[in-house]
Amino acid sequence: MTAYVALIRAVNVGGRQLKMADLMRIAEELKLGSPRTYIASGNLVFTSDKSERALKSALETAIGNHWGVTVDVLVRTAGEMADAVMGNPFGNEPRNRVAAIFLDEPPPAHALDAAKGVADERMALGVREIYVHYPSGMGQSKLRIPAMASGTARNMNTVTKLAELAEEMA
Repeated sequence: MTAYVALIRAVNVGGRQLKMADLMRIAEELKLGSPRTYIASGNLVFTSDKSERALKSALETAIGNHWGVTVDVLVRTAGEMADAVMGNPFGNEPRNRVAAIFLDEPPPAHALDAAKGVADERMALGVREIYVHYPSGMGQSKLRIPAMASGTARNMNTVTKLAELAEEMA
């Protein structure tokens, strides 16, 4: 069994409400092992012997059917989440001011060149992430990175906790 983290995009923002109890029910219906949610922003930690691709598809279908809309889910193993924490190039900054934007594929080499609305933010490419340091706070930022259109962001406090929870299951 592999420990995984699923990151559901755009949960509990813009009127898209997903109760964590409903997410747990979906996880149980999909027979995911030891499912656990973390904060109400669409984070699910669980075990499975299915592939990342199969889990992504099953979760997107099940949550999409529940919501009645298309849903993007990003899936990482416990090891990949730990790597995302270790790969943070802004590790000396407050973790609530740094986000990892998770993507399905490696970001294009030119992804940061296409960024718009850059003020004081600093950006860096990861393996399948884009890291952004928001010195003035994410809520104040006008930053738009086209490559993140189908990704989902979590601040490094959340990423670190999810990595810890997944490691406990590994």
